[in-house]
Amino acid sequence: MDVRELAVRDAYEFVPPAFPDRRGLFVAPYQEPAFVEAVGHRLTVAQTNNSVSRRGTIRGVHFRDTPPGQAKYVYCAHGALLDVVVDLRVGSPTFGQWDVVRLDSTAMRCVYLAEGLGHAFMALEDGTVMTYLCSTGYEPSAEHGITPLDPELNLPWPSDVEPVLSDKDAAAPTLAQALEAGILPRYEDCLAHYERLRKSEG
Repeated sequence: MDVRELAVRDAYEFVPPAFPDRRGLFVAPYQEPAFVEAVGHRLTVAQTNNSVSRRGTIRGVHFRDTPPGQAKYVYCAHGALLDVVVDLRVGSPTFGQWDVVRLDSTAMRCVYLAEGLGHAFMALEDGTVMTYLCSTGYEPSAEHGITPLDPELNLPWPSDVEPVLSDKDAAAPTLAQALEAGILPRYEDCLAHYERLRKSEG
């Protein structure tokens, strides 16, 4: 499995080998040895999610109070999408920066984002299915969002696709507003949490 760290620290792209034949395709999106070598600890999976989206749907930018936060390992089980990771950790060297990976059901690339990072994607095809392996379960009071249309972030959504947002995502604050409100994770808290996870492996 090929692995690279994204421009946002503590986020990784995983590219598993795919085995097509006359029947179709076989691939193992998550492989623990490659994950542990890259990240330094195992992925605890407390919940798995699937979303099905029409073309143009944007989900995010979502994040969670950290600690404990919610790490995500995501891949596109059907269709195609643009997956975006945003560094929302106050004090991070890459705060406010983002990176993007095209995920689809052909190349089967995967993205891991550690706790404290923001996540969003846009579906490029009708019926696009995103699969999430989540380190913690859903906790409504701890969930937050940044508008994916924040002009200061300038996320790389295609200009020829009309964005479709939930009411909640459309009403989410900008990054500057979230920073002023004090709801963003702190980088030092995230680093301490990552270190606890790595030490638990010992």
